[in-house]
Amino acid sequence: MAAVASVVAATALSAGLVSSAFAQNASGVTGGTTTDNTSAGNVNGGGLPQIQQQGDVSFTSGGVGLDESHALRSAEHSWPLSLRFTGPGSDYLADVRVKISDAHSGDVLDTTSRGPYMLVKLRPGRYTVQASYKDDAQTKTVTVPAKGTAKAAFYWRSQ
Repeated sequence: MAAVASVVAATALSAGLVSSAFAQNASGVTGGTTTDNTSAGNVNGGGLPQIQQQGDVSFTSGGVGLDESHALRSAEHSWPLSLRFTGPGSDYLADVRVKISDAHSGDVLDTTSRGPYMLVKLRPGRYTVQASYKDDAQTKTVTVPAKGTAKAAFYWRSQ
């Protein structure tokens, strides 16, 4: 009887270990990684899309759905740079190519926005932001303050 109890306990324990392996990926992050481009299962909470990393720059983008849009707008105050992409009739745009360069023309971010809002963590300084939608590129200069946030809105007249 004790041997049967030992087998049952060992089986239950190994089943518990197996199920916890499914809950965490190899890096120990539950519910996604920084290379996961989806917002499903992210660890940020509150509907904020997955935070991604490129070099020493963190960023997140999205806002196609109402929850995600609200979460991004609510989080703007804690990110040094906030970008918005709209088209005719204030239509929200996705798939906007974003390139950010520092004052020395060094690229610090080169990515594609997954929605109309993009939040970027940059060091304080002057940056050039180039946003391209389809074949139309726009460039704006922004100064990220030591305290507070900078915002830039890009608008395309035609799609």
